[in-house]
This record gives sequence, C-alpha cells and structure tokens, in this order.
Amino acid sequence: MDPRRRRAGEGREPFGGPIAHGYLTLSLLVPLFAQVLVVSDTAMGVNYGLNRVRFPSPVPVGSRVRLTATLKDVEQVTGGLQLTFSAVIGREGSEKPACIAEPVHRYHGG
Repeated sequence: MDPRRRRAGEGREPFGGPIAHGYLTLSLLVPLFAQVLVVSDTAMGVNYGLNRVRFPSPVPVGSRVRLTATLKDVEQVTGGLQLTFSAVIGREGSEKPACIAEPVHRYHGG
C-alpha cells in the first residue's frame, strides 16, 4: 500500500497501517530459499512455478519475516529432478503465516 496515497485520503486502513503487497512477500521466496537450500552437482536449476499460494495475514511495513521450508515431493523428469516444497513465510510477532506456497523447482544435468 502506498503511504502517500493513504495520507491523501485515498483508501482506508483495514490493516491498521501500510502493509507489504502480497506479491512482494511472495517474491521473497527466492532470496530466502537461497539461504536454506543448497543444490550441488547440477548444470541448471529452474523455478518451474507454484502449485498454490495463499496470503493468510498481512505484513506491516518494517516487519521481519522468515522462511520455513519442507521438501514435499521429488519426481524424475526428463533430464533431471522436480522438487516440490511446502514453504511458509512467517512474520515476527505473529502466529499466523503471511504466505503459504508450494514452489516447484527443476534441476537438470550435472
């Protein structure tokens, strides 16, 4: 949400103040995954997509977030492996997750 538009009287504050857009929160999956997942002996990794995404709670501007990820499934695909994860982005001070997603990655060669 844009704080300037809010100050100008456009829109309301249903969340008590400005929040990060859900897709901004979702975009944090890539850098957060880089901190928890290391894949070696592969020629190429591809973000294949998402099976599902939900935003159960807002992320107020300035919040600290964290990622919890679990390997859900591994499948053989032509030339490599497809890994499906269960990923939860949580917000410090909140028991309810900010984002729940199932990212799918493919790794080829190596």
